[in-house]
Amino acid sequence: MDMQQMIIAANRAQCFVSPPLSTLIITINTPSLNPNKPSKTPMRTSLSFLRLFRPLSRSQTALFRPLTRRYAAPRFCPSFSRHFSVSSAPFSASAVGFVDEKEREEEERWDFSNNETEAKFVFEDNDGVFADNDMKHLVAPDIEVKELDELPEQWRRSKLAWLCKELPAHKAGTLVRILNAQRKWLKQEDATYLAVHCMRIRENETGFRVYKWMMQQHWYRFDFALATKLANYMGKERKFTKCREIFDDIINQGRVPSESMFHILTVAYLSTPVQGCLDEACGIYNRMIQLGGYQPRLSLHNSLFRALLNRPGGSSKYYLKQAEFIFHNLETCGLEIQKEIYTGLIWLHSYQDTVDKERIKSLRKMMRESGMEEGKEVLISILRACSKDGDIEEAERTWIKLLGSNDSIPSQAFVYKMEVYSKVGEITKSLEVFREMKKCLGYTSIASYHKIIEVLCESEQMDLAESFMKELIESGMKPLMPSYIKLTDTYLRLNCHDKLESTFLECLEKCRPNRTIYNIYLSSLVKVGNLGKAEEIFNHMGENVTIGVNAKSCNTILCGYLSSGDNSKAEKIYDLMCQKKFEIESPLMEKLENVLRSSRKEVKKPLSLKLSKEQREILMGLLLGGLRIDSDEKRKNHMIRFEFNPSSIPHSILKRHIHDQYHEWLHPSSKLTAGDGDIPHKFNTISHSYFGFYADQFWPKGQPVIPKLIHRWLSPIVLAYWYMYGGYRTSAGDILLKLKGSSEGVEKVVKTLKSKSLNCRVKRKGRVFWIGFLRTDSMWFWKLVEPYILDDLKDFLKAGSETADDCAVESRDINFDSASDSDEKGSSDCSEDVNP
Repeated sequence: MDMQQMIIAANRAQCFVSPPLSTLIITINTPSLNPNKPSKTPMRTSLSFLRLFRPLSRSQTALFRPLTRRYAAPRFCPSFSRHFSVSSAPFSASAVGFVDEKEREEEERWDFSNNETEAKFVFEDNDGVFADNDMKHLVAPDIEVKELDELPEQWRRSKLAWLCKELPAHKAGTLVRILNAQRKWLKQEDATYLAVHCMRIRENETGFRVYKWMMQQHWYRFDFALATKLANYMGKERKFTKCREIFDDIINQGRVPSESMFHILTVAYLSTPVQGCLDEACGIYNRMIQLGGYQPRLSLHNSLFRALLNRPGGSSKYYLKQAEFIFHNLETCGLEIQKEIYTGLIWLHSYQDTVDKERIKSLRKMMRESGMEEGKEVLISILRACSKDGDIEEAERTWIKLLGSNDSIPSQAFVYKMEVYSKVGEITKSLEVFREMKKCLGYTSIASYHKIIEVLCESEQMDLAESFMKELIESGMKPLMPSYIKLTDTYLRLNCHDKLESTFLECLEKCRPNRTIYNIYLSSLVKVGNLGKAEEIFNHMGENVTIGVNAKSCNTILCGYLSSGDNSKAEKIYDLMCQKKFEIESPLMEKLENVLRSSRKEVKKPLSLKLSKEQREILMGLLLGGLRIDSDEKRKNHMIRFEFNPSSIPHSILKRHIHDQYHEWLHPSSKLTAGDGDIPHKFNTISHSYFGFYADQFWPKGQPVIPKLIHRWLSPIVLAYWYMYGGYRTSAGDILLKLKGSSEGVEKVVKTLKSKSLNCRVKRKGRVFWIGFLRTDSMWFWKLVEPYILDDLKDFLKAGSETADDCAVESRDINFDSASDSDEKGSSDCSEDVNP
């Protein structure tokens, strides 16, 4: 028999021969999802003579290939882990889903019907290189684990086989109880085999629970390879919370996570449209380079850069430094820089308040040297930059290039050109551009109307501004408020108080109340000496929480009272400003001191910061609804982070009220510079020891809990703010409240509610509990909290009426008639961190 026949015979014989094994090299490529059926993937490797003639598979070959990196990862201390190899399963090659496809198409479209901050960067190539495609090529560490038939004890083999079959069928609580019952004999090697088996059959959630149980045992030794492989599987399933938890465990052990874990965790954050995940992705990307010393793949650079430009609401401009860091890494690593990277970076620079024109010039030069043509987006970005400083020569050169291109000119380009001419005082040319826009495009955008009215108001051509305002109203386009504010502000400057009043009243008929225009009208009334009407407007602002009063409002009315000699009312306003901790303007303070001395009333010195009773109750309601408190390492100082969902109408209304309530506690970066700007969706307080009580009660050890004394604090106002911040009304009119914490804490909350004659049902989904007030129970809850609900929110939150389903996605499938799901697969990681 020649050698070829021997090899054929050997290959046939391997189907029947199963020699004893010393080690198991696991190669998971296409495993069976049914634990009762053996996987078709070969799971055993024999070192017999017959196996020597079998060609190695690609995954097996990788085990013998030396691992090389351009940058070696630093290691802080020796590892106690053993080597284990589970080759990464093929992952979906689809593009990173930053948002769902429908939202993504909407975000990538230039929308110039709104103001310029709503514009999104549009990519010419929607099929670019994405980081998902590279995940299957990343190298994973190797692990050694014994097979069942290698164990000498028959009883151990039987029990492990039973656990492998039972554990995936149970939820978290039952699984822990089963493992606790086996603690007398389970060791590190046994638990490692269970976790590996769960990953082999793609029961990664079960594998994670086994891993967490292992960490609590006295015999546990940190296993770097096992932790890495499990984190990679969690990340590939987009369960970024669990992946990050293992990532932090590795860091705490003094080890540097593998390149694959950095890559996969970054992609997991990018693939989740959850608020704050983009910031986390940037942090992991930066640590991958600075801590790990790794060189990210081209696809990861591109995916993160695209995610930065896809930020909604004009917030992309705040990520300029991160975008420049990505560009720097692409340059230093010698990777290909695509046209969209140059275009996007120029786009970001053009949106800055202070434009770095030299940097834009250098980027354009690099584009030309790379043989890339400047597209429409680059030309519009240059036009936008010119509008910031009135560079009319560059703007006209850019306009000629736009006219010469085959692409249609977007409406916002006309707005930028109008602004350039207005900067140099050529109002007539701005009007010509406005009229040219209608001829070229066949329509006039709302942004162009706002801009031409602003230009005319600044040049004090009020007749033309009024005619364009009338034209805008007749067109039916929205919003009208920016132009109304510009008109009334100009009337105030020109002392046209009658026109200001008529415009203000017209605005109230057509627009929602706005504090800015109320302050302008208040200033007008004080200026003409109509203090009776001014007092009426001021009181109305204070009573309507959606408008509210601020330091500017109080200083305006205080100035009126001091000028008229009404000292008693001036003292009342002074007391109000002290109570709200508003700053009094210096000229008014000098007059006020004389008034207070004459009445023998001492000037109140600034008191140390302290929460009022109302602020304390509001804070507790928000904390129950999911508000976060961050503490320093020594837990001496604490910071409250207010986060509101930009897609939630109730949150958009609530955020201004909360911003006003805690204005004296806010960090300087979270305060409004002009006092009348739009409230951001995220702001935070200063770091202060006063919040220590609330941090210890609601966020000990950095995790949300339900306080033991919660039954004492569930007042109607606490429940009202809990509902407004962390609750929903379903389409059927039922009320749901979201709550995080232990089962015991939830039970205490439910007992307290029932003691107030509020019957409710509880449903658990992942680590989130939902307390439901159904049918008539929702009406009783509503009657209790209605007096404390903001007036503008009552229509959105009132119980009992059937409306269109406006509740959050995470609450739509809550069924209180089914059993609680303590660990909702697929969505628990994403939904548990989402604010309503």
